[in-house]
Order: sequence, then structure tokens, then C-alpha cells
Amino acid sequence: MLSRSSFTSLVVGVFAVYVAHTCWVMYGIVYTRPCPAAAQGAAGGCVWPYLARRPKLQLSVYTTTRSSIGAESNIDLILNVEDFDIESKFERTVNVSVPKKTRNNGTLYAFIFLHHAGVLPWHDGKQVHIVSPLTTYMVPKPEEINLLTGESDTKQIEAEKQTNALDEPVSHWRSRLTLNVMVEDFVFDGSSLPADVHRYMKMVQLGKTVHYLPILFIDQLSNRVKDLMVINRSTTELPLTVSYDKISLGKLRFWIHMQDAVYSLQQFGFSEKDADEVKGIFVDTNLYFLALTFFVAAFHLLFDFLAFKNDISFWKKKRSMIGMSTKAVLWRCFSTVVIFLFLLDEQTSLLVLIPAGIGAVIELWKVKKALKMTIKWQGLRPRFQFGTYNDSEKKTEEYDAQAMKYLSYLLYPLCIGGAAYSLLNVKYKSWYSWLINSFVNGVYAFGFLFMLPQLFVNYKMKSVAHLPWKAFTYKAFNTFIDDIFAFIITMPTSHRLACFRDDVVFLVYLYQRWLYPVDKSRVNEYGESYEEKSKKKLKAQ
Repeated sequence: MLSRSSFTSLVVGVFAVYVAHTCWVMYGIVYTRPCPAAAQGAAGGCVWPYLARRPKLQLSVYTTTRSSIGAESNIDLILNVEDFDIESKFERTVNVSVPKKTRNNGTLYAFIFLHHAGVLPWHDGKQVHIVSPLTTYMVPKPEEINLLTGESDTKQIEAEKQTNALDEPVSHWRSRLTLNVMVEDFVFDGSSLPADVHRYMKMVQLGKTVHYLPILFIDQLSNRVKDLMVINRSTTELPLTVSYDKISLGKLRFWIHMQDAVYSLQQFGFSEKDADEVKGIFVDTNLYFLALTFFVAAFHLLFDFLAFKNDISFWKKKRSMIGMSTKAVLWRCFSTVVIFLFLLDEQTSLLVLIPAGIGAVIELWKVKKALKMTIKWQGLRPRFQFGTYNDSEKKTEEYDAQAMKYLSYLLYPLCIGGAAYSLLNVKYKSWYSWLINSFVNGVYAFGFLFMLPQLFVNYKMKSVAHLPWKAFTYKAFNTFIDDIFAFIITMPTSHRLACFRDDVVFLVYLYQRWLYPVDKSRVNEYGESYEEKSKKKLKAQ
């Protein structure tokens, strides 16, 4: 069997190998080896860029309800850019006619052609095109109302009356279309074309050399949920913002891989909203900050695992509640479960929801250990039995109850007042949503007060030896990492502010760690003292 230290070392080693491997893969994506023959002026085996000939190009965007077109019929031209300059970025907003089929929960496609100027796309043998749906299917956001007056957003009601039931996905309009063309005059090695770019390339033979036509790319990561609009049956036109910018080969390859990763998440069951949270990380940050985000996320996962591991190990071996605030354990369990239900109700990203759910399960198990609870089944009916506390544990409970008595004078009026205020002034989807929001606002705003009983117990006992310091250390690292994530991942504002609140609590714990030096006669977190261990070792000898 592996010891705890060797297992931790193994996990850290695997983590280091994973980070190194990821860096190597990222380098392979960004850097592409050019054709060696091109440097010597030879053409054999190389694939040359057609854009190096500087042809006059034209950009045309059409819409149709069909996913493929073979003729000029049944399509609408919505944008035509003559003398298209691949080096110049632009952004234009056009009104798109919405066919009846699309208004009846159908799909509308955009066909983007890059072709020679003055020639129709289907008459140009050297045209390139790409297809993108302008609609997607999503469940509409539930209506929010004032629970006392029944008031709601009039526009939202009108839109939802003309759509299907709220639990059924309906067609939404993608109001942005972002186009890119790879502008580098890069010469590829024909024998080792990158697979990611190859599927976007179209080859033509010009004399003795092979050329690849302009690489046209649609940035799907820019399609965000916040830009979606519900399509109702009365809408005949909708706005579409078409933007263009050039792109380098390295960024193009990186973007292709990121889009494939988001698509894979959706295939594994991630919803459009979950995938949108991942898109936001890539789109709303620059590449350097994105690299920092990757390393921060990797270390966050490592510290999360080590914190969970040490926390479980601590409570699994714990035999005494001396110096531990039972009220703090109960509150931490309640607050963790409430936060999980709140994040679930808000349809928060799985990046936040899954760790919160695991934490809630662990906190429930810790309550069972803290209350010395055993469950015995009598048929299908469970029977709960609670253990007894010794004199030292009862003394800790007295300190705990004393701290909670003082806190209740402040906490309960604040929570009740906040719930009443939100009921009068804030709109909610249901009474359950109001109840969960009221609980979670109390947890976020005043939850740190329930950490004070443990600080009070530490103060009265003048010791912190009973606390799980290994788990605390990993959680402290993660708390400061959460401060960075608070600006990167989309989450409710109250959850974001709670990340900064926890910093203060950990600093107070660290201050108590410095204030109360280790007393070897006191019991540690496992109910043992250093002197007792020494005596046992001497007897064993």
C-alpha cells in the first residue's frame, strides 16, 4: 500500500507530467514547420499560397433554409463586399429576412463565399465557401415575476407566448457572424499537412505547382448565449452583425482546436450554456492571459484534489470533537448544500457546479462524523443513533453555544430583513427560487459570521492544534486562485464576492496559528497528543 506522502508525491508528479505534455502539445499547435524545399527555391512537394498572387477578391454572404445549395435559386444575398481587402477589418450590420419555415422553429443557414471579383460564386472554379447556421436551439429562460404583485417584463411575456412550452427548445437567432481569412504567405510541406488546417484547405494545380486557395474560417467561439434572440412567429426581419478580421496561422490552428474542444463538450452532454462559459474564457481574454488561465486552472484542480483528499483523511481518522465547533460544521454543511442548489437553480457552468456538488456530499459526511451519528435500517425505515461526548468535548460545546448565542442577535434579523426586501423589490421565477436566493444571500453576505464560532473556540482554548491544517493550506491556496477565477468564469455576483470574503477568514486563521504556538501536551486533530505518542512508542520498545 502507498503511504499518504508517497501518494501525494505521485499525484503531484503526474500533474507535472500533464502540464509539461500540454505545453508541448500547445507548442506543436502554434508552430508549423514550413516546407524545406521552399527555402531552396524548389517547388517539389510544397503547397503554395494562392493569395501570394494577390488576386482581386469579392466576399458574398447568402442565406437559405437549405443546408446545401447547387444553384442560384432559393437564396438571398444579404452582404456583398466588392474589392475585398483581406488585410482590412470591418463590421457591418444587415437586416436579414426570416422565412416562414425559420419562424416556425426552423433553421436558417448562411453561405459565405470568397471568390474572384466580378464573377458569380457558382461560376468561379477557384471560389471557397463555408456554411454556418444562423439559428440554434435552446430552452428559453424562464419568466421572472414579482411574487407579490405578479408584475413581469412585458417584452419577455410577448416573446414567450409565441414560443413553445418553456421546457422545450426553440429556435434562437445568432446575431453575430465573425469571419477570418488566414493571410500569411505560408508554404506548407505537402507530405505533412496539419490535419486541423487541412480540412479547411482547397487545392488547385497551377502549372507544375500546387496552391491552396484562401483559408476561410468562421469563428464559432464568438457566438455567445448573451447575443441570442428568441425567434417568434411575428418577426419578419432580424439584425445580423457581420465582422471580419485577418488571422495568423498559429492562432487559426489554436482556434480550430478550441472549437473542436467545445464541440466535444457538447457531445458529452454539456448544454449550450455550459459550452458558452468555456467560450467566454477564450473569447473575452487575450492569448497571454489565456495561458495564465490554463496554469491557474490546472493548479486549482490539483489543490482541489489535495484539499478533498486531506479533508476526508482528517475526518476519517477523527475520534474526538475536542476544539472543533460542531455548529460551524453544521453551518458549513447547510451553506454548501444551499450554494449548490442556488448554482443549480441559476444554471451555472458545470465548471463551478461539479466541485460545489462534490463539496456538498463531503460536508454531509462530515456532519455524520461530527454528530457521531450511526444509521441502522429497520426494513425500509432508517433509525438514527447519536454518540455521547466526554467532558472535554462538552467544554468545547459550551464555548460553541456561547459564540452562537451572540451571533444569533445579529444574524437572524439581517437574514430575515434581506429576504423581505428581495421579496418586495426583486423578480423571481418561483417561490422556490426566492427561498433559495434568500438562503444563499444570507450565506454569502453573513456566512463568514458562522466561521467565527471556530475562531472563538480557538481563542478560548488558546490552541489551533485540533484543526486540519493540511486541508486548510490547500483550501487557502484555492481561495486566492478563486479570486482570479472570479474575473474569468461567469458566475453570480454574490458568489464572486464570496470568494474575496473567504480571504479574510483564512488570514484570521493564519494569525491564530502564529498567535498560539504548538503545545505538545494538547490533543491534535486525531484526538492524540505528542506526549501520548511518545509514551506508546516507549512501551512498544
